[in-house]
Amino acid sequence: MAVSFKMCASFGLFVGLMMLGLVSSAKFDELFQPGWAMDHFIYEGELLKLKLDNYSGAGFASKSKYLFGKVTMQIKLVEGDSAGTVTAYYMSSDGPNHNEFDFEFLGNTTGEPYLVQTNVYVNGVGNREQRMNLWFDPTKDFHSYSILWNQRQVVFLVDETPIRVHTNMEHKGIPFPKDQAMGVYSSIWNADDWATQGGLVKTDWSHAPFIASYKGFEIDACECPVSVAANEIADKCRSSGEKRFWWDEPTMSELSVHQSHQLVWVRANHLVYDYCTDIARFPVMPVECEHHHH
Repeated sequence: MAVSFKMCASFGLFVGLMMLGLVSSAKFDELFQPGWAMDHFIYEGELLKLKLDNYSGAGFASKSKYLFGKVTMQIKLVEGDSAGTVTAYYMSSDGPNHNEFDFEFLGNTTGEPYLVQTNVYVNGVGNREQRMNLWFDPTKDFHSYSILWNQRQVVFLVDETPIRVHTNMEHKGIPFPKDQAMGVYSSIWNADDWATQGGLVKTDWSHAPFIASYKGFEIDACECPVSVAANEIADKCRSSGEKRFWWDEPTMSELSVHQSHQLVWVRANHLVYDYCTDIARFPVMPVECEHHHH
């Protein structure tokens, strides 16, 4: 598929607003570049495969950084015995006070479900883990995993179903990630000191190589060139006057009723760990948990 960078525009006869977004639906190398272990990349037409063996894992990064929008990848996770392995897909800014939105797919022994761990870092502080299993086998086919980010919320989606929402609660004095441009990253590596059953189950290298497969790379977001100063990024990527970004539309400020019902279903049926309810780690409930009703 050829890359298409289009400015999504609709000019109302009376309003005259331009709806902006950078739409990138592309081959891997239009948007991303290998970050490490290039010899562990396998290219098969539109497919990209990352390989983990007892020598190395592999990872890639976006060529640009973005502030607000939506990022999607289609991923097929490691088949069979994936215990000890982690496949990560995340957005992150740079520096010690960075912001980060994580999908981490924690491998398991054959027949046991993959766990999906999500986490949110704000100003360098994380410890907001949630874990869930999925309503399908993510090793048998490709599924889409997305991060939607605007000034009101961060939404983690699986096949367009929301599995987690991190809401802007600055009015409660809780910081929200909104002024650091973020790159998009993915990698596979060995984490058998913690990934599977708390590190009890180790990676069985006789089953290597472990392969995660990717396709359908899409980024519809506000691109932040290196030349744009940090203090100008937020202004560049915020709707104002005739400049309108789709993710700033009122319908994007919270989940729809249908999406809210989906999120309730996912949490009721698939959530297996939530930091908000872990009183051993947090004897005093984290402040944002008191206000998050999801």
